[in-house]
Amino acid sequence: MPHIPKILVAGLGNWTAIRTRQNLGHHIIDEVAWYTGIRMSTERDGFSGDGTVTLGETRLSMTLYKHKHLASFAGPFIASVCRKRGLRPDMVVLVAESTAYAPRTLTVITALGTQDFHRLRVGVGRDPAVGLSEYVSAALSKDESEFWCAEGADLVYDAIEKIARKIKE
Repeated sequence: MPHIPKILVAGLGNWTAIRTRQNLGHHIIDEVAWYTGIRMSTERDGFSGDGTVTLGETRLSMTLYKHKHLASFAGPFIASVCRKRGLRPDMVVLVAESTAYAPRTLTVITALGTQDFHRLRVGVGRDPAVGLSEYVSAALSKDESEFWCAEGADLVYDAIEKIARKIKE
């Protein structure tokens, strides 16, 4: 029987800031759930779903997760999902918008006790005429929304498939 890799794809964001650039990690988790048919359920500290899916030519056991807390406090909740499902840090794929990536990942590094997990930095661009905080807090434009529901989502699926192929039990 062929080996089916296990993977946790966790999206960083602020769940009350729906359809904003700072919440792009959560938006992408919703897109992956829709694409794979994984049904998300409410948990105490977030939303999660599990399923065995095929991305490209790779079959994998995937858990999707998005937390209910500010992104800068997400680490312990992501680590808890790993413990509950018996997943190692190298089985984690963290998805977050690129502008505030380092500070937001520090909480995950601390909670997992390692930097040895996968990261997908999703670009949101930059408008030099607007401050960074205001820019990432703004709603996704129509073009950005369409991109992350189509071409951008395809790039994410491809990246997850490549990571899943590298994961060994």
